[in-house]
Amino acid sequence: METLRPKIIIIGGGFGGLNVALGLRHTSADIVLIDRTNHHLFQPLLYQVATATLSPRDVAVPIRSVLRKQRNTRVYMGDVTQIDKVKKTVTLSDNSVFSYDYLVIAAGSRHTYFGHSEWEAVAPGLKTIQDAVRIREHILMSLEISERYNDPELQKPYLTYVIVGGGPTGVEMAGAIAEIVRRSIKDEFQSFSTNQTRVILVEGGPRILTPYPESLSEKAKQSLEDLGVDVRLKSIVTNITTDGLQVGDDWIASKNIIWAAGNVASPLLKTLDVPLDRMGHVIINKYLEVPDTDGIYAIGDCTSCIDVAGKQLPGIAPVAVQQGRFVANTLRRKINNDDPQKQPFKYVDKGMMATIGYARAVAYISGLPFSGLFAWILWSLIHVTFLIGFRNKTVVMLEWAWNLLTSKRSVRLIANITPQGVPYDT
Repeated sequence: METLRPKIIIIGGGFGGLNVALGLRHTSADIVLIDRTNHHLFQPLLYQVATATLSPRDVAVPIRSVLRKQRNTRVYMGDVTQIDKVKKTVTLSDNSVFSYDYLVIAAGSRHTYFGHSEWEAVAPGLKTIQDAVRIREHILMSLEISERYNDPELQKPYLTYVIVGGGPTGVEMAGAIAEIVRRSIKDEFQSFSTNQTRVILVEGGPRILTPYPESLSEKAKQSLEDLGVDVRLKSIVTNITTDGLQVGDDWIASKNIIWAAGNVASPLLKTLDVPLDRMGHVIINKYLEVPDTDGIYAIGDCTSCIDVAGKQLPGIAPVAVQQGRFVANTLRRKINNDDPQKQPFKYVDKGMMATIGYARAVAYISGLPFSGLFAWILWSLIHVTFLIGFRNKTVVMLEWAWNLLTSKRSVRLIANITPQGVPYDT
């Protein structure tokens, strides 16, 4: 009698979900990976799409292409809206229903505005390719609009760039934008000087890059200031409008506001009816299981996970990769009826890195701090290594080399935004 093959559903094609699927490629199971897009996105380099260094195709690869040789895996593009842990089914936005024996939730997260959702319209976050392209075109269009004016006061809001949030994304965005407006466009505009541009990084805490040692946070701050970035610490944003933002007692007039201040987990998790933390992350146990459910695992930055050392794991790519491989190994043993005593997930911390422009970075690896050119080389090598596809690795390395030698950004095309209602200043 033929044994029924177990059904495994993976929600999300990011670092975690993709590594689960790849780890199950030789198992006797029927696997379905569902993602709302058709591509795997290398999010650590997404800010370089937003700042005109790389194109979207350099940091993304079709999920079907990655899994094309896995005959036990099917890929569906869709938005999962409901999980029924009793019936063991998931429902998509088009009312399609899929049943599972094992479910892996790797649904990711989205930026949060802490109760001010209206701010998103004028202060976009950076989570998707669409976000990155929107930010890139807005940055470039602001420069084009500034060229139309001869009055510095009219130009000022368009030449002021404010990044809210001093984590890795905010720091990397601030450094990259500073290089664009101070170096890449030098001598290309006639109505204003690059010295008129302002890049402001706003952080509510006492320092940027808080997970890093204080010495590296200070070096990162100094590197940003060397690039001309105005770093404002202990500064809370209380209002954002189309004309600017209120930071403490100061009003900053700006048409370019980017949000990098916080993330909230996917609302899908609420349908599980299990305990969530205050940011909506599902609380998982040391085996990466969702407690009080049958066969449900959760990984990546949609989770709240305490490792065996009692440390809260950050929502970063290395954690998701290791969790994905762990869950794949767990499921493989279950499918093969090879289930020895369960071992808890143990995260191997290989360090943290953040870049602050070309030849400037900070890194904390195996308890050792690094900064400057050496840290940037390490950052570059590691990020290229984790890119999927020979083409992407090659193109990214060439783009970085070109940018380093010439200070020019290659992807400065405006395709979707048009200057509506902006008069020429005669």
